[in-house]
Amino acid sequence: MELHDVWFVLIAVLWTGYFFLEGFDFGVGVLTRLLARDRAEKRVLINTIGPVWDGNEVWLLTAAGATFAAFPEWYATLFSGFYLPLLLILICLIIRGVAFEYRAKRPEEHWQRNWETAIFWTSLLPAFLWGVVFGNIVRGVQIDRDLEYVGTVGDLFNPYALLGGLVTLSLFTFHGTVFVGLKTVGEIRERARGLALRVGPVTAVLALLFLLWTQVENGDAASLVAMVVAVASLVTALAATRAGREGWAFTWSGLTIVAAVAMLFLTLFPNVMPSTLNPDWSLTVTNASSSAYTLKIMTWLAVVATPVVLLYQGWTYWVFRKRIGTQHIAPDPHAAPQAAH
Repeated sequence: MELHDVWFVLIAVLWTGYFFLEGFDFGVGVLTRLLARDRAEKRVLINTIGPVWDGNEVWLLTAAGATFAAFPEWYATLFSGFYLPLLLILICLIIRGVAFEYRAKRPEEHWQRNWETAIFWTSLLPAFLWGVVFGNIVRGVQIDRDLEYVGTVGDLFNPYALLGGLVTLSLFTFHGTVFVGLKTVGEIRERARGLALRVGPVTAVLALLFLLWTQVENGDAASLVAMVVAVASLVTALAATRAGREGWAFTWSGLTIVAAVAMLFLTLFPNVMPSTLNPDWSLTVTNASSSAYTLKIMTWLAVVATPVVLLYQGWTYWVFRKRIGTQHIAPDPHAAPQAAH
């Protein structure tokens, strides 16, 4: 296997890890509006991802950096042609991080409510837009003979890509509800389980339509296997949720994301961005990659750094593995003075 093929697989793994981890992260952000009934429950939801949300975003930085270094032509065409949706995602991620840090800095009701609203929207929009972006990458876009995107922003919001956006939004929301059921106790845990049973079937229908469309258009035997695994895992996650087995439900919902992303990359290879104007103008792992020397240096760096990152992030999740509930939320230090006043 050539090094550019190896790096295509590694980038697929990085995106898979990002969507697995940031998927429930986004889902919890969406649930702050759909599930939480009061300020205490919103604090519980935010605290379930508080120690890990920034670490989850490291996978995005690594995936983007690896794409830039290993496939500079892919990176250039992707970030120039998809400038608006990627810029919106970046703005959302910046505001989202600020919202997590600033929400509790002041006691005023409108201050905290506004930041919580920001968390909801900056979780929902990226969850949708990532599906739009990857839907277009797999479907193909208008790339000319100079390997440049010549379409418009409106071309990116085609039916296939919009369906992909709905799939990622619903799948991440379902993944988030399962995660909340795994990480909480009390009434909010039961309501998360009930919401998962309502969101799950909708997600299954949307995912099946999208994956079937992908398979018909670009699939082969390997992608068909990945599609079957994705659908079966989602159904199993629903069954585990109904049985109250949150740990297994989270495992299977995570496997759904892994299999779905694997299917997308399997249908994509050996292309990295197909051209709808002329197949000969498509970006491939060959014509979009860096030199063999660059890929060799990157490989050695990855061998050294990747285990360290995995160990550190695994340790973080282990330390913060306990369930939490409203009874574990410290009283608002500003509540008493405000009441007295």
